[in-house]
Amino acid sequence: MHPDKFIETFKNLKEQELLNQMRFPTISGEDLYPCLNDDTSQTAFDEHYIYHTAWAARVLAEIKPSIHYDIASSLYFSALVSAFIPVCFFDYRPAPLFLSGLKSEHVDLTKLPFADQSVPSLSCMHVIEHIGLGRYGDPLDYNGDLRAIAELKRVVSKGGSLLLVVPIGQPRICFNAHRIYAFENIRECFSDFRLEQFALIPDNAINGLVYNPSLEFTNSQRYGCGCFWLTRL
Repeated sequence: MHPDKFIETFKNLKEQELLNQMRFPTISGEDLYPCLNDDTSQTAFDEHYIYHTAWAARVLAEIKPSIHYDIASSLYFSALVSAFIPVCFFDYRPAPLFLSGLKSEHVDLTKLPFADQSVPSLSCMHVIEHIGLGRYGDPLDYNGDLRAIAELKRVVSKGGSLLLVVPIGQPRICFNAHRIYAFENIRECFSDFRLEQFALIPDNAINGLVYNPSLEFTNSQRYGCGCFWLTRL
């Protein structure tokens, strides 16, 4: 919305205010809160974070775990899922979030405090690509992502599920934001896990998630989002 249109609509609302029963104190200049970028034909959203959390919630609805562990994924995801499934949420920077069905604590993903093969349902989404780049106050470690992957693999129980989400496309480090992986990079790291499902949020996600995309299409992305449902054999 252009600022001139904002002023015009404000004047119009003030005129309506005078013609109607006053339900609020009169609108003053102190209460102006210009929102100039929301007058759009469609609602904008972050495709990575809407689609990957929606994908993960649908997987959990299918496997129906009695309890779910999440390592540093979207807080919105854990907060919503905890209404139906008890969730233990862990982050390097713990979140002071208090909800029934949700426990929130500190953890270092490169040194998880869980016993070997003890977690039957685990998610770590849009996280490992950051480990070791210092963005969130963690120590610099070029191989921090590999240490995190090793820990995730270590704690998943036999037959248990791991929901892993990472940027997928042309491999590179975008310092200090994140790493981007080729599909084969992730499959090689989890060669001893079964890939139950793969979904891609492509650069142009006009039609949403793409299930079982071709390898060529997957690796042609510049900054896609790969959603891996993996189970320990």
